[in-house]
Amino acid sequence: MTETGGQFAGASERSTKHSPRVDDDLDHEVQGMMRSERETRSEEWREVEPSAEGDPDVDAVPNATLVGGTPVGMDADAVESRAELARWLTRAPFPGNRADLVEAARDHRAPDVVVAELERLPEGETFERVGDVVRALGYPTET
Repeated sequence: MTETGGQFAGASERSTKHSPRVDDDLDHEVQGMMRSERETRSEEWREVEPSAEGDPDVDAVPNATLVGGTPVGMDADAVESRAELARWLTRAPFPGNRADLVEAARDHRAPDVVVAELERLPEGETFERVGDVVRALGYPTET
């Protein structure tokens, strides 16, 4: 898609959310953190405090076990795969066929792995929601 005069090609060439000045300010704001790979705030009260001596370390997945979040009949990999598909498919392409879903995923710049999974969908079927897509791809679903 080009604008008259061929000034740019599509939305990826420019930000429609902020002005260029605000975009530059936001880039400058995180530049120090990206270089140093640590917090760059000067106010100590904003820094995250480390765990106290004798306290257990804070971990998102203690002992590598997840409590809840995995429905009966599914494993963690199936939940993650379904979530990854749902992340890149909005409500817009539904109901839609394989070509609609693949196009929607590419429009949202989905990873090649997600697009390849969607290309495995059977041709000629209409999908009403992500759950239909997941079942058509052969992933287990909750019982």
